[in-house]
Amino acid sequence: MLKQDFVVRFAGEGGQGMVTAAEAMAQAAAQVGYHVMTFVTFPSQIMGGPTWTQARISTTPALSNGDDIDVLVAFNEEAYDTHKDEVTDGGVIIYDSAVFQIDDDSSLGVAFDELGRSTGNTRAANMVILGALAKLVNWPEEYLVEFVKARFSRGRADDETIIEQNIHGLSLGKVEIEKSIFSLEELAPPNPPDYEQIVVKGNDLLAIGAIAAGLDYYVGYPISPATTILLYMEKNLIGPGKFVYQASSEIEAVNTVMGAGYAGARAMTATSGPGFSLMSEGIGAMWMMEIPGVIVDVQRGGPATGLPTKTEQSDLFAALHPAHGDASMPVIAPGTVEECFYAATKAIEWAERYQGPVMLLSEHMMADRTQNIPKPDVSSVKQPQREVYSGSNGYLRYEGTDVSPMPLPGGPGSYVANASEHDPMGDTTHLPIRHVENTERRFNKLKLLEDGTYESQNSEEAIAVMPWGGSKGPMQEAYVKLMENGEKIGWYYTMFMNPLPPALLEELRTKDLVIVPEVNFQGQFSSILRSEGVKAVSITQYTGLPFKTKDLVKQVTEKAEEQRKVAVSS
Repeated sequence: MLKQDFVVRFAGEGGQGMVTAAEAMAQAAAQVGYHVMTFVTFPSQIMGGPTWTQARISTTPALSNGDDIDVLVAFNEEAYDTHKDEVTDGGVIIYDSAVFQIDDDSSLGVAFDELGRSTGNTRAANMVILGALAKLVNWPEEYLVEFVKARFSRGRADDETIIEQNIHGLSLGKVEIEKSIFSLEELAPPNPPDYEQIVVKGNDLLAIGAIAAGLDYYVGYPISPATTILLYMEKNLIGPGKFVYQASSEIEAVNTVMGAGYAGARAMTATSGPGFSLMSEGIGAMWMMEIPGVIVDVQRGGPATGLPTKTEQSDLFAALHPAHGDASMPVIAPGTVEECFYAATKAIEWAERYQGPVMLLSEHMMADRTQNIPKPDVSSVKQPQREVYSGSNGYLRYEGTDVSPMPLPGGPGSYVANASEHDPMGDTTHLPIRHVENTERRFNKLKLLEDGTYESQNSEEAIAVMPWGGSKGPMQEAYVKLMENGEKIGWYYTMFMNPLPPALLEELRTKDLVIVPEVNFQGQFSSILRSEGVKAVSITQYTGLPFKTKDLVKQVTEKAEEQRKVAVSS
């Protein structure tokens, strides 16, 4: 029987090329029509420390990282000891025999670096590994050869030499497997989709979506795992009227986004937990002054410095209420790499529509993940156009309960953009009636954003699951298995966290139980749902790693069974 799915993990120390190996494997597989997904986790130091990456290759769309691994590539003994127990029965462990030795019949020693250097290329060790992996699953040799040619044809004088050396490395890895007794089930041929695909990371696609939506201005301060958004913008947000700048701090970044939004630009910044905390005062000022802008928080483990290179979904409370006082921010949280594009376009549109800051919550698990997805139609994205005031002076910017046209500096309709409570003109006032009127105005504007969509399946069931953010994929995969097991459970999902679609809330309130998988300790989203009258409970995980499908199947089954027992007894 042919394998439909293949998972390989590369483990060792930072700087040994594991990320490169996983991404190269994924790129080669995607190039011939497989579905791929990578995952990387590493320590915060620049070099060294335990690091591992994973590549999943499948004949059908990959929704999670995969559970048990088929092949472990161990670069050192610590990696072998740490990960060996996750190798599935019948799997293979390949280790660097020049670094350490083990006595294990399920393991194969290969001198990666020595063989790589023998090609004349000191960086060909990864090609030796890829050649060995390809042989294990009986990949046609041309898959990797074509990948090497495509990757290293860069228009440089030494391209042909490097291509030959890397192809030689592939053949050396293949020979090592041929000399051994090891093999896996043959991986089924690819089933290429009938639509154009791209292989992309979440942060890059988020940036692409923002640019497609007409982003004019981006300012950011480097912080893991949001830095690559800044790097992408520096290279690609170009042209007349476009501006990108690396700020000296997160405080500077959010305040310059505020200024750009006030001046009429579609503006955005991106950060992670600690930087997001520093931005809170600026975000509150944008809410108070009704200035559009998008703040991206690529979540990582916290609090404080926390787990800067691990994933978490623990900033939802902070995103909803980053400022002191009565403030409630619109929040969009994509659940997949593909959704990063559409979340960014919607965030910019929302910011312009309701005239205020919008929080976009991504996560480390999506930021650095490589995945092939349907190519978004950039040309179909509508760029929001701000309603600009064109009347005469004497304009009362903050009068009434709805959004109003925004004057632009230098144009008619001067007003004061004031972070203190203000009168209709914007001048400071402490009159109680004005604070009441303006607070109601600011909250009333959120109703303009109640057009968010949601997914539902088996909506007639009394028990449902509802993941959010990056837990969507693992839960999707688990949901398929739950259905195969005969479980009677509904499915709900939205990336529009605040305001939640009213029709969605109405449906959820009718359920006996809504089970929410989320990567945090507090069960933040289920807590929010309970405050909205939903009988919700969380499945939590706070290891810094995403859920495994098998764990979700087990825990959802247990919680559903507990609820059915309660229903029978009552």
